[in-house]
Amino acid sequence: MATRQWFPEVVTGRLIVLRRHTPENLATFLRWYTDPRIAHLARYQQTPMRPDEIERFFAARVVGPDALAMAVHERATDRLVGTCAFSQLDGDNGSALYHITIGEPDAWGHGYGTEATRLMVDHAFETLGLHRIALFVFEFNERAIRAYTRCGFVIEGRSRESIWRDGRWWDELAMSILESDWRRMQTGEDGVPAEAAGPAAPDVMPGPALAGGPALAGGPALAGGPALAGGPAIPVVSAVPGADCEADHEADHEARRVRIGMTDEPGRGFWSRR
Repeated sequence: MATRQWFPEVVTGRLIVLRRHTPENLATFLRWYTDPRIAHLARYQQTPMRPDEIERFFAARVVGPDALAMAVHERATDRLVGTCAFSQLDGDNGSALYHITIGEPDAWGHGYGTEATRLMVDHAFETLGLHRIALFVFEFNERAIRAYTRCGFVIEGRSRESIWRDGRWWDELAMSILESDWRRMQTGEDGVPAEAAGPAAPDVMPGPALAGGPALAGGPALAGGPALAGGPAIPVVSAVPGADCEADHEADHEARRVRIGMTDEPGRGFWSRR
């Protein structure tokens, strides 16, 4: 049986194009994730990631054959402006975590993050056959929260006063979208259809892991990961530098053990309830 890919090589939207990452993108990652502005919005620590941590993550989980990350390119210029991904795929329950970083500050507020999120959510439900996509975001990142809400995510809980930033305590919000929510948005049953929503995009959307990046500061790997075409499961480690991840989140979510089965059976997604 031929190996089935998690994502096509290219997914094209109106404003942006999603592509698989290439090794040449490392230099851009190093610039993004050493930027204090990214660290401020996304990390529990206020200091940026170290270059060696970024390089380790990039080699293992951004350009690796089993990475679930996609590069966000500005369609008009083909410039690389961000990255987005799924992590912590739970095959028993058809769920995953979502993460995105728009790393170029001059690309903030142009709708790129919102459209990338819609394309990834569409792929998750329509192609991968998942049931639920979740994310985590700091309360002070209001632009990200608005963008997630436009894409159909709802706030379902919060970790009270979990981060100290700008002289005060802030909550961390848990948000999610279900496949049934997504279907209602496609038909306009739940208000404005997704494609008609406003264009503003989040600056940075933080959360607890991008595409199973390497453990930072010695974080433990999750036991299990996606199995490709009947092959052995790939271990997934939940931590990514910069906007979508934190090594500290590793402990919070270590209990989630992930394994997802793939199938080439016609009419079935990568996950399906059997």
